[in-house]
Amino acid sequence: MNRSEDQSGRRIYFQRRLSTTVILTGALLILACFTGLTEGGVSLSLHQILWALLGRGTPVIRTILWQLRMPRILMAFSVGGLLALSGTLLQVLLRNPLADPYVLGVSGGAAVAALLSLLGGLPLYWVMGNAFIGSAAATLLLLVLTRLTGPITPTRLLLTGIVMASGFGAIVTLLLALSPDPTLHAMLFWLMGNLGYGPGSRLSLLALILAVLLLWPFAGQLNVLLRGVDAAQSLGVHTGRIMIGLYLAASLVTAIAVTDAGMIGFVGLIVPHMVRFAVGADHRRLLPLAALWGGSLLVLADALARSLLAPRELPVGVLTAFLGIPLFLVLLARGNRSWTR
Repeated sequence: MNRSEDQSGRRIYFQRRLSTTVILTGALLILACFTGLTEGGVSLSLHQILWALLGRGTPVIRTILWQLRMPRILMAFSVGGLLALSGTLLQVLLRNPLADPYVLGVSGGAAVAALLSLLGGLPLYWVMGNAFIGSAAATLLLLVLTRLTGPITPTRLLLTGIVMASGFGAIVTLLLALSPDPTLHAMLFWLMGNLGYGPGSRLSLLALILAVLLLWPFAGQLNVLLRGVDAAQSLGVHTGRIMIGLYLAASLVTAIAVTDAGMIGFVGLIVPHMVRFAVGADHRRLLPLAALWGGSLLVLADALARSLLAPRELPVGVLTAFLGIPLFLVLLARGNRSWTR
């Protein structure tokens, strides 16, 4: 077999693989939406859902569907997609397959600001707004501290972020220890992930769509940067600008997700690897598929959290942690092998 035949065979293989992945993505999205609509404190049948979608059925079922579960599905899909997108960007930026949206302390800044707002008895919209301000302040602080110690490099960003995340974690622990009993439950529930806010679901979905559309034209540069800074510079990529842009984009989408839903870990870690296993490391495919898979998986996790101990509701962050911990150990055992392929 000559070289051209070999390349043609590989091209056909990857096209079939991509087609299969697209079909599986559509099936996963449909399954997630169906599960999110049917499962919860009150189980609904397909017949009841169809009648409610047509504007019929009982007022109670229509209220459950349109005012509770639809906004919840949109919120879960948006937050999961944003976290998966952030994880994809950070793994390229840090050239580390174990990078996660929470590794650089951005979520820690949001958590501190949100807990201070809850301690002060502020309304929900103030809690969400202050969480976003806290994450933005943490992003700025990280860039300043990294720049003060030398040029901005992936290693410096990672080490500075780990130190900042540890510091924010200590502040969070202190706030929980000092908080009165009436607010402690709400603070803990927010820290473990809460998708019950609803009103911000449309804005989060819009942010997810805009993030994918704005980042997709830079997919080629992400592919080059994945091979290393020196290789990217030799091919004419402005690595300094692209690295700062990547970090700001990852921080922004993480801030939106944390502001809306609290601390939900491991989605940004596991989803990019799942997509890479399916379609490879080409970011032209990886970015949109990571957003779709992350959103779908968080919708499924949220439906499970609402139905496992119904009528009680589990924090969705607990379930994503149970899913993420074993995969994290597998990735740790594998190291960096094959993650750029």
